[in-house]
Formats: sequence, structure tokens, C-alpha cells
Amino acid sequence: MGPLATVDFMHKLLAATPATRDQDHLPLLVSSIPQVPDRTAAYRGEGASPLPALIASGRRLVDGGASLIVMPCNTAHLWFEPLQEALGVPMLHLVDAALGEARRTLGDAPLGLLATEATVTSGLYTARAPQIAWRLPTGRELAQWVTPGIAAVKAGDLASGRRLLAAAADSLKSRGAQGLVLGCTEIPIVLDGNAARMPVIDATAALARCTVAWVTGRRRPFG
Repeated sequence: MGPLATVDFMHKLLAATPATRDQDHLPLLVSSIPQVPDRTAAYRGEGASPLPALIASGRRLVDGGASLIVMPCNTAHLWFEPLQEALGVPMLHLVDAALGEARRTLGDAPLGLLATEATVTSGLYTARAPQIAWRLPTGRELAQWVTPGIAAVKAGDLASGRRLLAAAADSLKSRGAQGLVLGCTEIPIVLDGNAARMPVIDATAALARCTVAWVTGRRRPFG
């Protein structure tokens, strides 16, 4: 739902597409609606559900001719199933895309997860890959580094976001993480393997690659 994350996804989609001319690229409809209610607040029961706005946004795309929907927001995938049911078209699951890349590149190595409070505490990632020895930010780390870091990126303060999120990554590494899942689409805008000092799984880039594979007919499985 973040506009900067949307632009980042579009850039990675272009980079993942084997193209030598304009006509080789994927036809793309984008519905960027930053006013979708806050997903973490909704998960806590402290705000409106984002589902009606997600459905309205998705229907605009379907009405425009979209045959596949992707949603570059991790926390919004807490509403993935009812959204897909309402839209009635194929959707790719961002978390499955990221976990598929993690399995292919890092096996079952202990992984850290940087994501919103709702994504972490809901088990959105951990329940889909229980075989992984996850290293999760503590409540204090979420409050001190992760949540403010994501907020800084959304506010355009990329330097502060990078500093805060790198501190959280260092803490997860000190507790045994051998790789890091960037499970919020704001995070890879400022954090990469060099800043995290370990291999990273960029969920945004994983979704972009799966999208290209689906549209070009390869439909690579997530595993």
C-alpha cells in the first residue's frame, strides 16, 4: 500500500523481465491507493479492516482487464484468502514467493525476519515454514528499531530507516540468523545484504520474479 514500495516493485518487475524493447515488457495496471486503512492497526483491532478497500482496488484492476493480481504488501496478505475469493482471478502470494526463494538459496538455515509487528506476531511467515529455525525481533526491538525504521522509509527519511533496520538485523544475526527475510516491502528499499551483513531474501524481488514467470507461461512453482 506504500507508494514508494509500489514503485520499487515496478522497478524490480522491469528488471526481472527479459526484454530488449518496449513491447517485450508486461502490460501492467497499477492501483496505488495509500489511503487503504493501516494493516497493523486493523490486526490489533484498533482500526478499520483494509479488506473493503483492497477489494475495491482489486476490482478496478479486474474491470480494467487484469488476469492476475499481485499485492506488494506483506501485512495485507493477512486478508489474502477473502480478497482472492472476492476477486475471482489468480493471485500470487508474496510470502510463498519469498519462502520459495529462501528454500532454494538458503535451504533450512536459521532465518531472521524483519517485518511489521502484525506480520511477525501473526505467524504469516513462520506458520508457512515451521521447519525453519526463525529468529524474530523481540517486542522491544520491534518498538525501538523495526517499526520506527519502516515508518522512516514511509516518511522519506531513508537514512534513518537504514540505520534503524540495520540495527535490528545485527541483533538477529547475533542470535544466530544466517539469512534475513525482508518481509515488509519498505525494508528492501534501504536494506540489502551489505547493510544487513548476511544474505537477504527480498520479498518484493521474489514476487516480481514469480510474476514474470507466471505471465510468460513458465509459472515456476514457489518451492
